[in-house]
Amino acid sequence: MNEIWVFSTGAILTGFILDLLFGDPPRMPHVVRLAGRLIAALEKRLRPLFPASPRGELAGGGALAGIVALSCAGIPFLLLFAGYRLWPPLGFLLESALCYQLLAMRALRLESMKVRHYLCAGDLAGARRQVAMIVGRDTAALDRDGIARAAVETVAENTSDGVVAPLFYLMLGGAALGCFYKAVNTMDSMIAYRNERYLYFGRAAARLDDMLNYLPSRLCALLMIAAAYLSGHDGNNAARIWRRDRRRHASPNSAQTESVCAGALGIRLGGPASYSGEVHDRPVIGDDRRPIEAEDIARANRLLYVSSGLMLAAALALRVALWEALFPG
Repeated sequence: MNEIWVFSTGAILTGFILDLLFGDPPRMPHVVRLAGRLIAALEKRLRPLFPASPRGELAGGGALAGIVALSCAGIPFLLLFAGYRLWPPLGFLLESALCYQLLAMRALRLESMKVRHYLCAGDLAGARRQVAMIVGRDTAALDRDGIARAAVETVAENTSDGVVAPLFYLMLGGAALGCFYKAVNTMDSMIAYRNERYLYFGRAAARLDDMLNYLPSRLCALLMIAAAYLSGHDGNNAARIWRRDRRRHASPNSAQTESVCAGALGIRLGGPASYSGEVHDRPVIGDDRRPIEAEDIARANRLLYVSSGLMLAAALALRVALWEALFPG
């Protein structure tokens, strides 16, 4: 058992390094893409089985959430169990590949920095097209500041969703629990919308995602405050704005990291945004000390990388401490 624990811990480190070096693997079977296909297929098949009423859609969405979450945790668990039983290094390779796929640090940086590139080149049309790839809001009417703000907000939010939260669950339960988290997070991004189609059907996925992100988002906020100090940003203001604005969002978790980022950079985030043609009057986060600029995207990514490194160090340290406690001598 102690040998498997060592291999599993090594797989987390290996997956992090692979993501840092290579980013999202486009040409191999990918946990998130497979989960997305499962979600789409199940929605198509489950909707006709339940009444087209609020109660029926709640039940159908709950069934989908349960099937997807359990499948995406159970299948990796069985594969890893078999791999480690056959030959521990095989289990290590499988778990390393899964850990690699669950992290999105490099991909988030690359995609958001493309927005910065277009903004710096004065190509607003290109910047709008690129930011539309990484945000859920309508982007066609965004001006230069709106594009930069959308990119910074998604980097701040996904520092938790894309890196710190997966590492948190990898730390607790290895790749199987990490896959469970990522499946729920994928459901949230696909079906947890407050519109006519998903208001009830996506509610179970949204609630489950809120629960799973509750602790990681707050941990990520604290790590980002530390990262602000370490990366030369305003750590004191990051902590102040976090305490003041961390609940200024419809989501119980999103403003945790957005408030830290706004405070660290001395900019304003949040405010009105359009989704599917409907304007949402979101609260303002942070103080408008200076106008937002394209370079703030790079600064947000600096916070992303330092926060991710801190979370990796914490995850590995905890697993080593647990190993020593469970397997003394």
